[in-house]
Amino acid sequence: MQRHIWAYLALVGALSIGQAQGAAAKMPYSTMAPLSQYLSKSATDEMALARSAAPAQVSDKAQVLTLGRHGYEVAARGTNGFVCLVERSWEGNFENKDFWNPAIRTPMCYNAAAAHSLLREFLERTDWVLAGMSPAQMARRTKAAPPDEGSMAYMMSRQQVICSDAGCSRWYPHLMFFFPSDAAPNWGANRNGGPVFSGHFDPRTAVLFVLVPMWSDGTPGVAGSHKK
Repeated sequence: MQRHIWAYLALVGALSIGQAQGAAAKMPYSTMAPLSQYLSKSATDEMALARSAAPAQVSDKAQVLTLGRHGYEVAARGTNGFVCLVERSWEGNFENKDFWNPAIRTPMCYNAAAAHSLLREFLERTDWVLAGMSPAQMARRTKAAPPDEGSMAYMMSRQQVICSDAGCSRWYPHLMFFFPSDAAPNWGANRNGGPVFSGHFDPRTAVLFVLVPMWSDGTPGVAGSHKK
């Protein structure tokens, strides 16, 4: 189990500008594919995938964003403060080998606090991607801010594809809690067999991953039966 969390953290962790500048030579997906490969077949399909990030009690009343040729657009207006969307490969660090992998699909449902801070940064990065910027150029522009207090997100979709490595393409259904790096609580994370893992999204943001037993559709997850 632990080796899969480190693979996932490698996907989302932020790296330095210098590392980003040398990334292209190391990544199998060294350049952006045609935009059409990152788009869903229809807005309806994308909305369903976005809502699958959280249980229906949350996602049915959430705002939904879908990716189009000009960026993310509001496809459904919500009433509970949550925002659901399907993030693409450029959510990860600038040196990640999957940075331009068009197969990556990461359904997320952010609460209002996380949407105001963390999601806003991802949407800005998407605008840079569509403007044709390189990872190095985006790294130079990135100014990570700490998450708003109370930030969290659901990531419980059975359809998630978060990396190309065997074992972490779907990983586990989980919740994510975000804290300023200097204020992250000690929850006994990263202990063998435990349900809590921790890492960093960027130098200012620590994240605690809490594994949950079921996917958002109520079917059993794999954490309980995973062989250590």
